[in-house]
Amino acid sequence: MKKIQILAWAVLFALISSCNFTEEITLQDDGSGKLSINFDGAELMEMAGEEMQKSNEKPIDSLISFKDLLEEKKDSIATLSPEEQAKLKRLEPFNMHMVMNPEEKVMKFDLFSEFKKIEEVNDAFNAFQTANDLGNVGKQQSQPMGMQDPTTEVTYSFKKNSFSRKAEILDQELFQQGLDSLQGAEMFLSGSTYTLKYHFPRRVKSTTAEAATFSADGKTLIYEVKFLDLMKNPSVLDLEVELEN
Repeated sequence: MKKIQILAWAVLFALISSCNFTEEITLQDDGSGKLSINFDGAELMEMAGEEMQKSNEKPIDSLISFKDLLEEKKDSIATLSPEEQAKLKRLEPFNMHMVMNPEEKVMKFDLFSEFKKIEEVNDAFNAFQTANDLGNVGKQQSQPMGMQDPTTEVTYSFKKNSFSRKAEILDQELFQQGLDSLQGAEMFLSGSTYTLKYHFPRRVKSTTAEAATFSADGKTLIYEVKFLDLMKNPSVLDLEVELEN
């Protein structure tokens, strides 16, 4: 199976199944750093791993550069509307490491990117979802491709001693439609979590995330919510952090 087909199937599987996401950011004093969104589907593989073994699925350990994939599919992408091209362009800064092993019941994806300013990787979770759309580019379809517009957007800011994460609903009607479609999946997603794990260059002085926990040196903030709560209310992970001088 081609790498891009594996990617599209894997991302779609991750987004509709019981899963745990971790959004991890490492920040340096100059504002540079690294962001990654990790998906751990170990619980899913406990349920589906044996069936996948029966189908002789081979273990996968692959690193994907979206910059290279976009270049590879540039001719097909050029036939899309400017809006759809712009959505795929968001993937360019990212790479993805995929590990799938049915025998060992391992399923992990890590979407990651280094940045000079954190604003360069705003809305990384939507980029994760867009990876599935890339798998459809160039396929013969009776209907236009019609990538789904994102209904929410997450923005980050880091200036001097202050860091913030803020989510905004872009289209309330489409957002509500997404909520309605979740009803059939609530049983599968009820045990899923979304965790923020932020590493700062200095000790955290204060934060608006009252339920957050911290590492022994006070530089790492960990904040976990239920995935369903996040889907129903994107602002549940909004936070501000003030660092010591």
